[in-house]
Amino acid sequence: MSAADYLETKDGAKIYYEDHGEGQPILLVHGWLCSSKFWQKNVPELAHEFRVVTIDLRGHGNSSKTLTGHTIAQYARDVRQIIEHLKLQDDILLGWSLGGPVVLSYYEQYGRDSSLKALGLVDTAPFPFSPAEWNSHALRNYSYDGMNATFAVYTADPRKFAVAFTNRMFKQKPSDAETDWVVAEMMKTPTWIAEAIYSDFLMSDFAKTLPSIKVPVIVFAANSGVFRNGIAMGEAIADQAPHGTFIPFEDAGHMLFYEQPQKFNAALAAFIKAL
Repeated sequence: MSAADYLETKDGAKIYYEDHGEGQPILLVHGWLCSSKFWQKNVPELAHEFRVVTIDLRGHGNSSKTLTGHTIAQYARDVRQIIEHLKLQDDILLGWSLGGPVVLSYYEQYGRDSSLKALGLVDTAPFPFSPAEWNSHALRNYSYDGMNATFAVYTADPRKFAVAFTNRMFKQKPSDAETDWVVAEMMKTPTWIAEAIYSDFLMSDFAKTLPSIKVPVIVFAANSGVFRNGIAMGEAIADQAPHGTFIPFEDAGHMLFYEQPQKFNAALAAFIKAL
């Protein structure tokens, strides 16, 4: 089974999704400025054994560029509507980067009344502004000035920003073709949407959610130009979840699932089968 379609949410946003394979459902949530295309090295293999659903968050990729709803909590509500629309049961919900807090917000809002079987957190910061020692985000300790300076640079030249961001995400220098498609996807998100959701991401504390999670959680992390001490942060995140499993990627960067897809796919599949 393979399909691509749109779901119109209760507030009128149109969310693009793809639905591949059959079996245990996995829903993959991408990061800031990204899209479902970033899972291109994972979906085909995982879909041999599982039902794999990918989405483009509102304002990103092929989804509509709405004027409202650009908060982590609303993105989680959009995920809920996709899950209900596709009638997913016993699903594994996995979020990368900004998608991690979306997944944690989903658990906060629906964890007690859903059939959620497990969570996955991929190279993410559950509270980027946190002053805690485990936090490896560049804007840790409430760096409002840093946030505003970042947005000023981004607004002045979005394409230049996207190219630099792409280079920080990879452990090994990406090819020209890889840079081109990544930047093309990032340019699909308008700057005002990007800044609205990223500021909410920075200021939202989902680290406090980790100790309350009753389902198994798998955490993937790497060191990169995005999170220089990402492995230590990922291990700390896994330790804060009561049923956490940690998988470090020493030879990959922020896009660890793209740079080392075989390792990522195998680890995720093994985790799911052991549930």
